[in-house]
Amino acid sequence: MVLVSKKRKVKLSLLKKLSLDMYGALIKGVVDIEREVMIIGGQLHADEESVLLSKGSKQNNLWGINLYPEKYPDKSWIEIDSIINLRPSQNNLSRTVEDKGIKDKIIEVVSFLVEDDTP
Repeated sequence: MVLVSKKRKVKLSLLKKLSLDMYGALIKGVVDIEREVMIIGGQLHADEESVLLSKGSKQNNLWGINLYPEKYPDKSWIEIDSIINLRPSQNNLSRTVEDKGIKDKIIEVVSFLVEDDTP
């Protein structure tokens, strides 16, 4: 797994390589919208979530995503879909994120943390 932050952004070319190594088209990730970090490359969103929790993240700030690097920069390259997103206590009753503000923040954080280094 790779922890991505403002000080350690991830290159799109690495995402493409990791996606091929993992699932062929996608790479799983968890975004902390408060700390503006994400972790990528785990087998399960729950594994990535656990790492961020151990590093001081708070549960209510963590959201699971899937990245499809080959679709970049199309809007569909970021898919907000994970079982960890089911949060009745936060009024999120589906695998996606229903709150537009949270969804926009996830996209903003991911977009900032990924550097397009493709020719």
